[in-house]
Parts: sequence; structure tokens; C-alpha cells
Amino acid sequence: MIERMKRRTIIFGAGGLAAMACAGWLAWRESSRKAPQANRAATAGTTLPRTTLNPGALLESTLPDLSGREVAFKQFLGQPIVVNFWATWCAPCVQEMPDLDLMAQTFQKVHFVGIGIDTVDNIRQFVDKIKVSYPLLIAGNAGISMMRELGNPSGGLPFTVMFDAEGNMIDTVLGQVKPDALRTQVESLVTKSRT
Repeated sequence: MIERMKRRTIIFGAGGLAAMACAGWLAWRESSRKAPQANRAATAGTTLPRTTLNPGALLESTLPDLSGREVAFKQFLGQPIVVNFWATWCAPCVQEMPDLDLMAQTFQKVHFVGIGIDTVDNIRQFVDKIKVSYPLLIAGNAGISMMRELGNPSGGLPFTVMFDAEGNMIDTVLGQVKPDALRTQVESLVTKSRT
């Protein structure tokens, strides 16, 4: 009798654990399937609605670079701008940096700027190992509220924002960029800035 009760307990317990694992896996699979669409804040080439965004949170800011020199973000206006919010502890951020760096070297008429949601010491150690040709500015935790003003309510990283030469927000990408898609958008920004 006791032996039967132990066996039932084990069977019911194992069945319950299997059901929970299956439900968790199904929930993860469904959320992963929707993630790429959710990560796109807008479609390529369209202007984002101005009522919900505050690009001035970035464009009117002054942030320190790695040497501590204050950089007024307005100095980048006059050419298209690709801004990448990142952190040293964010694996997708680090993975996309070589692609961004290559594009920064390819598209000389576009300003690429990295904004670190991190400490200056962490970023200095990072660039000692991995060289980046575009300017890196430090926002620290204040960068999270800046990202929210730019259409990233969760404050997730990486977060990339594209501006035309006049400072109009053109598009945002939450999550790791797809190099081919970003290259197409940057080419479009360069073409529009010539006209």
C-alpha cells in the first residue's frame, strides 16, 4: 500500500514537472517567434510619429567622451547620424560592433556614434581589446531615460537610432542590427542627404 502511494506520488510529480517544462518551452518559443517583429520600432524609410518621441533628449544633450571631454551632440548635425546605445556587458551589443565599425569606415558621409550605458572604466577596458573607429560617448544610467524618450520604453539594448542630416528621426532598431538591412537604410540616408 505504502509502496503504491510512493509510486503514485513519483508519477504525478514527474507528470507535473513535465507539464510545467512543456508549458515553459511553448511560452518561450512563442515569445521568441514574435521578438523580431516586436524589436522593430518602425519600418524602413518612414518618419516616426513625433507625438510620442523626443529626439531633443539626445540632440540637445552633451555627453563626455572617453577622455572626459564634453561633446555637444548637435555637432553631428549636417550629415546623417546612426546612434548605437550599447554596454560592455550586453553580448548582442558587442557582437554587432564590428558590423557598425565597418559601416562607419565605409560611409564617410554618415556620423556613427556609440553611446555607452556603462561606466567610463568598463568602456576604456573594452576599447583596449576591441578597437572602434567611431566616437564613443558615455551616458551611464542616464542613457536609459534618453532611450525611452527615443521610443524604447523598455530601455533594452542594443538600441540603434537613425537621423537624417537635419536631425529628424528616421528609424529605430531594438535588438541586434541586421547588417544588410542597416546598410540599405544608411545608403538611403546618404542618397537623401545629397538631394
